[in-house]
Amino acid sequence: MKKTLLTTLMAALISIAYSQSNKEEVDLVQSVFGMEKKAMAAEFIKLEGAQKDAFWSAYDEYEAKRKELGKKRIDLLNRYVSSYTSLDDASTDQIIKDVMDLQKETDKLVATYYGKIKKGSGIKAAAQFYQFENYILSKIRAEIMENIPLIGEFDDK
Repeated sequence: MKKTLLTTLMAALISIAYSQSNKEEVDLVQSVFGMEKKAMAAEFIKLEGAQKDAFWSAYDEYEAKRKELGKKRIDLLNRYVSSYTSLDDASTDQIIKDVMDLQKETDKLVATYYGKIKKGSGIKAAAQFYQFENYILSKIRAEIMENIPLIGEFDDK
């Protein structure tokens, strides 16, 4: 299931990044990904009773915020792809700074919800959430890097 989910997500992300995506396409991809991701999380994180309710409440909150960061990531990918052939030092520097800022924001979001989940559902559930999210984020980041050209890759030698 993990491989199918990630393959679907990556194909969608890359196609959106290489086209002039619109809000509806992004929303659709995020909706499908979110449902599949939630099903995977439910398989991995087993809870009962009040802990379960607290976890899913926090998780749904987290997902809404994560989706907003996902839209920023897609916008940043679009900006990179559309300006790739004309990148100068200033625009390259800005894109890299924006990538680093987005990564920090994403990591901070995961850490924040680790704390919320720990408080409401316990350390084990929080640790599983943290592992699960970092696994997904690492796969997404790696897949993006494998499918976009490196800066200067196509420069004349």
